[in-house]
Amino acid sequence: MLSGKGGTGKTFVSVNLAAAAQTATYIDCDVEEPNGHLFFKPVDIREEEITVEIPRVDSERCNGCRKCVDFCKFNALAYIKDQMIVFDEVCHSCGGCIIVCPEKAMAERVRAIGKVQRGTSGQTDIHSGILNTGEVSGVPIIKKLLSDNSLPAQRPILIDCPPGSACIVMESIKDADYCILVSEPTLFGVHNLDMVYELVKLFDRPFGVVLNKCLKGPDPVEAFCLEKGIRILSRIPFDADLGTLNSNAEIAVYKDERYRNLFSDLLKTVTKEVRRHAADADPER
Repeated sequence: MLSGKGGTGKTFVSVNLAAAAQTATYIDCDVEEPNGHLFFKPVDIREEEITVEIPRVDSERCNGCRKCVDFCKFNALAYIKDQMIVFDEVCHSCGGCIIVCPEKAMAERVRAIGKVQRGTSGQTDIHSGILNTGEVSGVPIIKKLLSDNSLPAQRPILIDCPPGSACIVMESIKDADYCILVSEPTLFGVHNLDMVYELVKLFDRPFGVVLNKCLKGPDPVEAFCLEKGIRILSRIPFDADLGTLNSNAEIAVYKDERYRNLFSDLLKTVTKEVRRHAADADPER
């Protein structure tokens, strides 16, 4: 699930699709501000700290040759006043500076950047990533979430992506079977939909759009989809009861048969799309 900005209903659609599936895995990759757990209220939570390796300098060994500084393309190292300085927040943990140092003055040290939580809510497995305040990148946490060997292959996996189109979003969708773009019926919504539309095309991921908060009258996002030939998967109405449930962190699928039918139909549509694209990619399947 993607959206060009926060507040369009990405998490709302994600949690209700997972609930409609009954047995599913929900992964919250919005590591800067995860909130899927507020809806599911998981139990039996297990927590794992996520760390990265960054360089540590042995000042007695360092002779100031600056080979590591020249190597680092992220400008995470500087040699100032006869002292090597490491900018932890900029380091990408590639380890190259340790390899190129002729004096073996660089070694690795571990720094915690966040955590992963795993729990259950009924028959839904809940996986959430949480980035520590002030950290620059949540990519290592997302990699951990999506490389988890315990994820069951026989059930749908719903990934709630971060908003926007930055590197953390790219990491979230790069191996996805299908992308659902969530948008709202405003000109601003068109702009933000266009951002993620270009992103999924760049990654060559199959996709469709869910129009959220639909009103009567002209819809600029729908017009954009028709112009670009984008498949509209579902239209979710602007509904006061639905908004109240969502703002109270209630899963609409559990509360009202109308909404259960709406998201069950969306799940069926998405499942058909995933199978169709898989068959097109591998005609012998």
